[in-house]
Amino acid sequence: MSTITAPAYDPTTTATAMAQKFVAEPQQQITNQTAVANATASALTTLGSAISAFQTSLASLTGLNSSMLAQSAVLSDTTVGTATAKPLAATGTYSLFVQQLATASQVSYNGLSDGRTPGGTLKVTLSNESTATTTATFNVDLSAASADTDGDGKLSIAEVAAAINRSSGNAGLVSAGVVTIGTDTRLVLTSKNTGVANTVSLDPSLVTDATLKTGLGTRTIVNAAQDAIVLFGGKTGTPMQQSSNTFTNINGVTATFTRGQSASENPITLTVNSDTAGTTKNVQSFVDAYNKLKTTIDSLVDPGNPSSNKAAGAFASDSGIKALQSRLVDLLRPTGSLSLAAYGITANRDGTLALDSTRLTKQLASNPNGLDQLIGSSSISSPTGIAGNLTTYLNQWSNSTTGQIQQRTNANTKLQSDLSKRQTDLSAQYDIAYQRYLKQFTALQTLQSTMNSNLSMFDAMFGSNKS
Repeated sequence: MSTITAPAYDPTTTATAMAQKFVAEPQQQITNQTAVANATASALTTLGSAISAFQTSLASLTGLNSSMLAQSAVLSDTTVGTATAKPLAATGTYSLFVQQLATASQVSYNGLSDGRTPGGTLKVTLSNESTATTTATFNVDLSAASADTDGDGKLSIAEVAAAINRSSGNAGLVSAGVVTIGTDTRLVLTSKNTGVANTVSLDPSLVTDATLKTGLGTRTIVNAAQDAIVLFGGKTGTPMQQSSNTFTNINGVTATFTRGQSASENPITLTVNSDTAGTTKNVQSFVDAYNKLKTTIDSLVDPGNPSSNKAAGAFASDSGIKALQSRLVDLLRPTGSLSLAAYGITANRDGTLALDSTRLTKQLASNPNGLDQLIGSSSISSPTGIAGNLTTYLNQWSNSTTGQIQQRTNANTKLQSDLSKRQTDLSAQYDIAYQRYLKQFTALQTLQSTMNSNLSMFDAMFGSNKS
């Protein structure tokens, strides 16, 4: 007799291979579909971010109270202050005289000494003392538990200042510090805000230490709080008085003054006029924002190039995204006599935009209002022009509840969930198949071993029989 020749089986390896083959086809389908779903999710996020960024940029340029046309505001003497103009500020020239600046209140309480007994409450008030109108008030706890931070049972003037600064009602309205001049210790208080309405004073009537109460009852004015006064129309003009040095009285114009004028100085001139450089910057921002959006969409629908191993975009076969791509181009071609090309905005061969600033400047000189009419407003309440059309159309994609991106995301998320469940079910099928094959091949291995053992026994019994 001879040994039985049969293939040797490793049950574990064989069962694994057989179970993998059993689920190979559905596993490949799930793998492919999952890859597409994941790529779609990523692409939808990219598209949503690109549209959102474009709409944000468009809103900043053409939204409510915004305009592609920039305006400038210039003061004839820049040592007096600076000015800026919003896009819709009216062109004009104004004569102003800065009679005085607004200043903060600073007061001191002199002749104070350390070693005071903790206790009581100090009241801090900000007010217009000429009209007895209170702006703000807060209490400072001078008890040992609150103010005696070093725990020596005594209050120093530095601890009083610290208690004022950290008082919950203060909120930075008043800054307290200690100034020592020779042997004289002073508590100095400064208001955060300027104007007569922010004059600082203390009421120490509830302070328990008699010496401290007396010292905090006598105020010295270091810097008197005052309002800013600007005369509209020159030295004999109408006073504009307020607590801040930043004025917004002229619609769309902000002027911040940094010094008052002497009586011998001439009034300054505030000139509001068209800002061609600013307008060019705005138009370039529009061009850049559009190009960024278009480039993103173009990459998502790119058909790819197998010969150069360039992969196709996630939406290469998506008619909806391709319709979005085409519609954006159409919306840049409004009907009417005005065109983007007239203002130097032209299309490159790849569909992106380019700006000829020289041509823009020339057209602005002859028809400045035409640019705003052409671009229009992206305001949701009253969209007009190219910006309005772009916003209205893109909202159909970007709306957080009904937009195309949200609907597509919802559908894709459901698909991913379904695929995950299918993967779980297929994994269970794999486990069942693996256990079945493992049992079968383990049994086969046992049978083969038994047969070989029996064959060896027969060889031992009859192998040397020569008869």
